[in-house]
Amino acid sequence: MTIGILVNDDLTKNPAVRRLWNAYATAASLKRAKFTVFSLGDSAELADELLALVFAGIKRARTSLPREFTAKGWPLPKPGDFSIILDGAGVPRCIIRAVHVETKPMGDVDEHFAWENGGGDRSLAWWMSAHTRYFRRQGAREGFAVDKDTEVVLERFQVVWPPEFADRHALD
Repeated sequence: MTIGILVNDDLTKNPAVRRLWNAYATAASLKRAKFTVFSLGDSAELADELLALVFAGIKRARTSLPREFTAKGWPLPKPGDFSIILDGAGVPRCIIRAVHVETKPMGDVDEHFAWENGGGDRSLAWWMSAHTRYFRRQGAREGFAVDKDTEVVLERFQVVWPPEFADRHALD
């Protein structure tokens, strides 16, 4: 299992992932669409904590580094892209669809995005502190520095599946 935003193409072939995707694709009458598979965070505990915020309707945005995509030759997410989120044990739990994506320096993130990101007290100060620590852990492992000028990918999303957690109009 891949922890973090990185996509593991082998996971798209996982029978549990395929079952979740096929249920959604059938309900949404999708003929063909690509999707990525990942866990949120950099540990099983954080993945479960963040997924609980998604299920509670609190977390509707996520933040990543462009390098997490470009280092593997993958395109940055764009509106309309689908993703399956795994829990901390690697079980596929929900499908999201990107509704807005932008890249900007960490220091330019605003209160509204921090609120939609859903962590801590949902303030910009909390978002900045938590994401600086998170990305510095990654930087320590991979050998790069993080500061307010570090570019981040800001993705707002809606939950489209399963129906009990889907955002209103997600199947429209």
